[in-house]
Amino acid sequence: MTDGELAAQLAEVAGRLLLTVRDSGLLLTKALGAAGDATANQFLCHALRAARPADAVLSEEEKDSFDRLDQRRVWIVDPVDGTREYGEARADWAVHVALAVDGVATIGAVALPGAGLVLRSDAPRLVPPPPARLRMVVSRTRPAREALAVADALGAELIAMGSAGAKAMAVVRGEADIYLHTGGQYEWDSCAPVAVALAHGLHASRADGSPLIYNQRDTYMPDLLICRREHAAMVLAAIPS
Repeated sequence: MTDGELAAQLAEVAGRLLLTVRDSGLLLTKALGAAGDATANQFLCHALRAARPADAVLSEEEKDSFDRLDQRRVWIVDPVDGTREYGEARADWAVHVALAVDGVATIGAVALPGAGLVLRSDAPRLVPPPPARLRMVVSRTRPAREALAVADALGAELIAMGSAGAKAMAVVRGEADIYLHTGGQYEWDSCAPVAVALAHGLHASRADGSPLIYNQRDTYMPDLLICRREHAAMVLAAIPS
């Protein structure tokens, strides 16, 4: 099984596990998020270590080991990206499974279980052409000031959405054109979406245009831009300094 096939299969199965936990009706919203995270994390981490024992694993839900810094290949996973949305039985949450090689988001799968989809870096689809007016996805609860400023400068329509993976995949699916996040994230929030976006021919970078580098000692990532390549220069120019 290739790395891409492994990432996609694990993301899909984890998504189905999460739906089973949620649909059981046995847990209230807050407990549901914790149970879902724990269930998906156990599955993903055990499966990855069994399938790729020589690789390191970095997960949001596990204690970090800096031994990964000596590894070229590191699997970076977010068992539930958008715990709030998952607990509220919304569709805009995701499962992220990614492989970073030498710090580059190389392989990625993003499952959108609520939509019954898995988007993969090893099976890119054609990104539909943009409409006349650009569309920009922003947080449904706390849209960043910089993102709002860019939308205003470009005359872009705002689309409120939940998790980072759901927003990034909206650009991949042609439902939006720009995803700019400046409120801070972690490596597991963006590694899989970035790998998928790049494989689909999209632009992905920091908000200053510099490359996104993974498997760092400090896993905090201040900002992220995913958009169509033809829009990258004007979006970067519109971001307030």
